[in-house]
Amino acid sequence: MNLNKISVTVLTKNSEKYIKECLESVNEFGEVIILDNGSSDNTLEIAEKFENVKIFKNEFIGFGPLKNLACSFAINDWIFNLDSDETIDLSLIESIKKLDEKNINLVGFFYRKNYLKGKAVKFSGWNKDKVFRLYNRKKTGFKNVMVHESIKLNNMEVKKLNGFIKHYAVDEVTDFLKKIKRYSVLERDGLKKLSIFSIVFRSYFAFFKTYILKLGFLDGWRGILIAVSDFNGVFYKYIVKYAKSE
Repeated sequence: MNLNKISVTVLTKNSEKYIKECLESVNEFGEVIILDNGSSDNTLEIAEKFENVKIFKNEFIGFGPLKNLACSFAINDWIFNLDSDETIDLSLIESIKKLDEKNINLVGFFYRKNYLKGKAVKFSGWNKDKVFRLYNRKKTGFKNVMVHESIKLNNMEVKKLNGFIKHYAVDEVTDFLKKIKRYSVLERDGLKKLSIFSIVFRSYFAFFKTYILKLGFLDGWRGILIAVSDFNGVFYKYIVKYAKSE
């Protein structure tokens, strides 16, 4: 597959810390679409220095709708979606080059290496982070959901690609906890109301699943943080739903 026939889409908001590294990793691609929703730092000034980058702006309408909107600005039908705190491994790029661009039913997936305060997380469910990012917009796109968006895979041919994405998932613990709360509010509308007992049970099970079943205890304090965050994420989204319906 010719990289000039692939458009990379990136959502940004105050992404100056990693946007340069992100864009450097995709400088072989013919086009990079940045869709920004309100950066107040140097994100766009950094992005403007890259010749293959085109910048668009839009208010936040949900992650799924934003990714589909970014796709609509692309000149190519083949789309590779990348987060602003991610970089592509060279072996992944070589794997993409070997694909048949005529097979528009293809969706490419690979694994993501997640870093928490500078160290790769080896367990806690973060080590087997499968992501689907390469697709042809004539055949599919992202689900129009506010958060935890994913590519629609019905009737698509799924193919594993070699290589990985490096993801700087967490730099500051406080920002991570704020993100959990924000995502919980965005998720609430699609949830059913549960009893208080069910909310507490699901929250504790989320912790148990991450810390014990997914071996989070082997990640040290990072494993505890992730397990507690999973507890909070479940608790917040259901309690917000519960309180809203009272």
